[in-house]
Amino acid sequence: MTQTVAVLGTGKIGEALLSGMIRAGWPTAHLLVTARRTDRAEELRARYGVESVTNAEAAKRADTLILAVKPQDMGRLLEELAPHVAPDRLVISAAAGITTAFIEERLAGDTPVVRVMPNTPVLVDEGMSVISAGSHATGDHLAHTEEIFGGVGKTLRVPESQQDAATALSGSGPAYFYYLVEAMTDAGILLGLPRAQAHDLIVQAAIGAAVMLRDSGEHPVKLREAVTSPAGTTISAIRELENHGVRAALIAALEAARDRSRELASGTG
Repeated sequence: MTQTVAVLGTGKIGEALLSGMIRAGWPTAHLLVTARRTDRAEELRARYGVESVTNAEAAKRADTLILAVKPQDMGRLLEELAPHVAPDRLVISAAAGITTAFIEERLAGDTPVVRVMPNTPVLVDEGMSVISAGSHATGDHLAHTEEIFGGVGKTLRVPESQQDAATALSGSGPAYFYYLVEAMTDAGILLGLPRAQAHDLIVQAAIGAAVMLRDSGEHPVKLREAVTSPAGTTISAIRELENHGVRAALIAALEAARDRSRELASGTG
């Protein structure tokens, strides 16, 4: 943790990473941030005690650069950084759909690049960050990236060829659960429950089910079967889900998300 890390583009995800690193013990003296607006830079400095700098200064001073800007802003940011990034710097991209090759082509020499796809639960330290090495990144670079992103949840290494699939499952995954909770809340209201009660029942059921999946080590089919008694209420509901093709719809939805991620990565989206 003696290296200097700069977070460029300190929006929600960038700020979550910054706060996670501080909680994990990173000295604020070794953390830099950049922000487009002066008031945002001052807010971060006051909240976390970190130094706010320009993108060019961050590239000159930091050992590790975390690029947490929107995908459409990545090209412009790399143009600004390229003259100042030494080949021994580690560049970590947290922008959806941006490949390591895209970044490597715009930086000098054999600059090591690591691609990360975090999801929004990093905001509550329960994220999943999927990590892939670029052409020049080593195991040490991946370990350093895991050290950073491990402060806001779990990490998983995958080949970059699997990043689009991981984006569909994990990056977009929280939205599917929110959608399901929304639909189940509406169903609860239809069945006669007040909205607040329906919401509380479903959220706690989701939390409990997730913890059981994580901690029990059991296959989801076995956990589902434990709730599904013969001729009972649950199997009646499961039959309707199957009749309406919910399983097939989920598969089709994830395929669509994967394909869209590929389009973004290729620049055709």
